[in-house]
Amino acid sequence: MILNIDILKTGANLSPAVKIEHSKAKEQKDLARSLAHSGLRMTTQREHVYQTLLNQTDHPTADDVYLRVKADMPEIAMATVYNTLDALVKCGLIKQVNVERSATRYCSNLKNHCHFFCEECGNVHDVDYKNGKGDLPVKIPRGLVPTQVDISIRGHCSNPLECPNRSRR
Repeated sequence: MILNIDILKTGANLSPAVKIEHSKAKEQKDLARSLAHSGLRMTTQREHVYQTLLNQTDHPTADDVYLRVKADMPEIAMATVYNTLDALVKCGLIKQVNVERSATRYCSNLKNHCHFFCEECGNVHDVDYKNGKGDLPVKIPRGLVPTQVDISIRGHCSNPLECPNRSRR
């Protein structure tokens, strides 16, 4: 099968399987470019950790990422996972999510959003907020220039006693 380059650029008229492969190729290219820009090289371990974060967007801890990656890559070391997560944060490919004194979690959603932390089950959920280009969801006093915005909301699921994730805690 020969694909039209214009179709590949837009993703139009592609089968779901081809769209997934096209998306993965773009993610690999973005990862390689970001790592190279930071003076790092692409490795199988870095690619696997990054793909794990992209595929499961539940804000995992480093331990969660390690267990998930180890299932497919048994030889990976915990230190490699920690170092990779640190590199991905420094490259701007993922964000750290810190909820008080609990373990750092990682988020691959780079769009403007905040986080909702469920005090019952411990899950962290992405919450979109509406904003115009350059606008923030809060008013910043004149003369201050924010470089990063981290907003977290605490609460519980709508029916905490029946929360499907409650037993995970």
